[in-house]
Amino acid sequence: MSSGKQFDVIVVGAGFAGMYALHRLRTLGFSVQVFEVGDGVGGTWYWNRYPGARCDVNSLEYSYQFSQELQQQWNWSEKYAPQPEILNYANHVADRFDLRRDIRFSTRVQTMTFDQKNNSWQLQTEQGEIFQASYCIMATGCLSKNNIPDFEDLDKFRGRLLHTGDWPHEKVDFSGQRVGIIGTGSSAIQVIPQIAQQAAILTVFQRTPSFSIPAHNAQMDKSYERSIKSRYADFRQDNSKRYAALNNNPNSISALEISDDEREAEYEARWQAGGLAFLASFNDLAINIDANKTAAAFVHKKIHQIVEDQALAKRLCPQTVLGCKRLCVDTDYYQTFNRDNVKLIDINEDAIEKITATGLKTKDNVYELDTLILATGFDAMTGALLSIDIRGIDGLTLQEKWQQGPKNYLGLTVHGFPNFFTITGPGSPSVLANMIVAIEQHVDWIADCLSYLRENSLHSIEANEESERQWVKLVNRIADQTLFPSGCNSWYTGANIPGKRRVFMPYLGFPSYVEKCNEVAANSYSSFKLE
Repeated sequence: MSSGKQFDVIVVGAGFAGMYALHRLRTLGFSVQVFEVGDGVGGTWYWNRYPGARCDVNSLEYSYQFSQELQQQWNWSEKYAPQPEILNYANHVADRFDLRRDIRFSTRVQTMTFDQKNNSWQLQTEQGEIFQASYCIMATGCLSKNNIPDFEDLDKFRGRLLHTGDWPHEKVDFSGQRVGIIGTGSSAIQVIPQIAQQAAILTVFQRTPSFSIPAHNAQMDKSYERSIKSRYADFRQDNSKRYAALNNNPNSISALEISDDEREAEYEARWQAGGLAFLASFNDLAINIDANKTAAAFVHKKIHQIVEDQALAKRLCPQTVLGCKRLCVDTDYYQTFNRDNVKLIDINEDAIEKITATGLKTKDNVYELDTLILATGFDAMTGALLSIDIRGIDGLTLQEKWQQGPKNYLGLTVHGFPNFFTITGPGSPSVLANMIVAIEQHVDWIADCLSYLRENSLHSIEANEESERQWVKLVNRIADQTLFPSGCNSWYTGANIPGKRRVFMPYLGFPSYVEKCNEVAANSYSSFKLE
C-alpha cells in the first residue's frame, strides 16, 4: 500500500458525534483527523436548513453534557430549538474546544481499506489524497444520505428543485409561486406550514400520512431552565435510566385498564403538553395493538376537529400503528390544510407518473410548478456508511457483508472489520433515543476501549462472529416483542428504499443497551478478538 499521512484515529463526519469523538480522543492523547464533506460542522443541522426545521427534543436535553461549564453557560431561546440556533451551538462548541484545526472540511472519503499486515486503515479522499490510521470511527449520521426517488424525467424539470435534506444556505422566497412538495414525513410536516404562508399555491403529494402531535413550542421558561441547571447532573442521570433517554414522564399503567373518560383525559393532557411524550401516555402503546388503537383513534379525532373538510381530514388520518413510523411534532400542520391555497393529492389514488419540464404529471392530472420540493427522507441508518467503499479482511466489502441487512456487534463494531467503529449505527438505540445522549455514550465507550488497547499493548480489536450473530438475534427478538417491525412500512426497516433488505434496525431500550455495553467492557472485551 502507498503511504500517506498517519494518525492514531480517523473520524468520518463532523456532526455532534464527530465533534465529541475528536474532543474526547484528543484529550486522551490520541492524534485524530476528522473528515467532513460539508464546509462546516453540525451534521444534520448543517444540511437541513429548510424553513421550520427544529428539534423535537427539549433543548435542555438535546445538548452535550460532557462539559459542565458548557451546559451551564449556554442558554437556549426556545423549548424546542430551531435549526439556526442548533447550528450556532455546534459552531460555538467547535470554537470553544478548538476543534476546527483537526477537521478537514469539503472532503469526502471515497475508499477505506484495512491493511491486515499492519493492522491499520488506509483512506482515500475524493481528491485522491491518502491517509492512514490505526482506528476508524464512522460518525456519518443516521439520516444523512438523501433518498431521491427514481422519478421519470426528474432531470428535465426546469424549475427550482430542492430536497429538504440539502437545503440552500441562502433564504428561499416562495412568494407568488406554485410549489409542489412530495412527502408528508417529519421534514415535510415542519416545512409545509411555512411555505403555505408564502406560496400562491402549495400542492402536497402524499403517499402515507404521518401521525403528528403539536409541539406547543414556546420561549424558554427561564425559571424552568434555572431549575434544571441547578440539578443538571441528577436530571441527566435520571433521563439515562428512561427507555429513550428522554424526560417523557412515562405512565406505568395500561391504556386498557382504565375507563374511557380517564384514558381520554390522559391523551388530552398529553396533546395539550405537546411533543413526543404522547407516546408515553400508557405503558403498552408499543406492544398491544388494542391499546395502540385507542391512541390512534384519539389523534384521528383531533385531526377531524382541526381540519374543516372532513373528507380531507380522513385522508390525513394514518391507518398504521402509531409509533411504528417516527412520531412527528408540528406547529399548525393540520391547520394548514384549511388554507385555500393548499391542496392535498393522494398519490395512492392518483399516482405520480413522471416529472415534466414545467411540473408534475399524475395518472389523471398535470400540475404546473415553479418549485418542486422532495421531502422524501433518507436512506437511514446504513445509507451513509454504504456510500463509502469500505473493505475489511480479505477485501470483504461492507456492502457485501450487509447485503441481507446490517450485521454488527453492539451497534458499534463489525466482524471482519477490525479497529472499525460506528457511532449510533444499526443495532444500537440511535434514532429511538435522545441522539446526543446516545452519541456521548458511544464515544465514551469507544474512547475507553482504545485506552484499554493502548494500556495493554494491543493493536487490533474485532468482534467475534458468534457475538455478532447473537447480537443481531437479540436486537430482532426485542423488536419482535413490539408492534414496530410489522406495524407499517418505515425507514426504521429500510422500507422506503427500493431493494433494501427489510430489517428493523434500532435496538429498543436505552438503559438495557448501556448495561450490555458496560458488561462487555467490564469483562475485558472478551467477546472480541484482541491482538
